[in-house]
Formats: sequence, C-alpha cells, structure tokens
Amino acid sequence: MRIISGKYKGKRLQAPKNLPVRPTTDMAKEALFNILNNHFNFQELKILDLFTGTGNISYEFASRGAAPILCVDADFGCVNYIKKISSELDFDITAIKSDVFKFLEKNNSTYDIIFADPPYHLDQKDFEKIVHLVFERQLLDEVGMLIIEHSKDTKLEHLDHCAFARSYGGTTFTFFELEGADEDVEDDEDDYDEDDWNDDELEDDNE
Repeated sequence: MRIISGKYKGKRLQAPKNLPVRPTTDMAKEALFNILNNHFNFQELKILDLFTGTGNISYEFASRGAAPILCVDADFGCVNYIKKISSELDFDITAIKSDVFKFLEKNNSTYDIIFADPPYHLDQKDFEKIVHLVFERQLLDEVGMLIIEHSKDTKLEHLDHCAFARSYGGTTFTFFELEGADEDVEDDEDDYDEDDWNDDELEDDNE
C-alpha cells in the first residue's frame, strides 16, 4: 500500500496480512484522486470513509491536507491499524468500530466527501441502501460528493443523485451529488460524538 501524493508521497505502508480487506489498487486510487482534483481543494475537507479497511483511501486524503477524517469499519483489527498509522503520521483521523448501516442511521453530521468501499460481494440492495441513507439523512454538504467503489457487476447509475461513473480494470467508482447530472470529468438523534460509538457496546453488533 502506497500513498500517492501529498505530504507523504511515495510512503509505503504494510498492513497486517490477517486483515479481511481488499485494498483499492494504486491504479484505481490514482485515477480516483485525479477526478477529485478537478472538484475539490483537499485542504480541510471533512471526510467520511465507510468500510474503510486498512484506511488506504483515508491516508491519501490526509496526506493531501484533508481533515478531519472519520473512518468506520466493523473489524477491530482494521480500526486498531488505522489508529496506529494515524498516530505515527500525525493524521487527523478518527477510527471507530461499527456496523456501517447502523452508523448511517444514527449519524447527523455532514461531510464534504463520503467514500464507501463495501465488499464487492455485497447484495445490490445493500449498495443501494448506502446511497439512500446518505441522502435521506442529508449527510452530504451542499456541494459534497458520495463515491462508492464496486465491481463492474454492480450497477448504480440508475439511482437518484448519480452524477457519473468511471471504471478502471475490475473497479468502478460511481459518484453521487445533491444535483446529480452527467458532466465532463477529466481523468488526470444528536450530531456524531465519538463517545456515542463505544467499541465495547458495538462489539456484539459486528461479530
């Protein structure tokens, strides 16, 4: 795993081999951030990273100046690894252990970018549920963007708020905005409180 750009450009990170993850490839990640470069200045963007795995995408955002970043994953090993790397690199990243759908149903904060990388084998209806929850709960800033990574076999472009999709090898990124429309893109309860998401309380939900 390699950070492509920003403060830690070129830095390689080695995640434990026993984590249940499928990291985004460097090729796909670089293509994704080339697109985002045309939409955002990364400095101080508020990011939500769902099904975060090793934190690969969050480290890329953080290296480019985005902060704060909230990572959500159901695996303790992934959460602990993200906390370790964030501390070592002094990234403004908070990682919590939670079922992503339960988190979305309770969270009322808004974000500039929400990135979700669910397991590719997740049911179509669950991919669609992510989109529905984000917009029903109004979790995006007015000019924010939701990005879902998925395989080519999953189709999301029929959903409301879809702006465009791009594929790289076996990976597809589908982009959603409050005003979803096709566009030309160059490929170069209470608000969230960390104390509300106690790992011990949520452990039974994610076994």
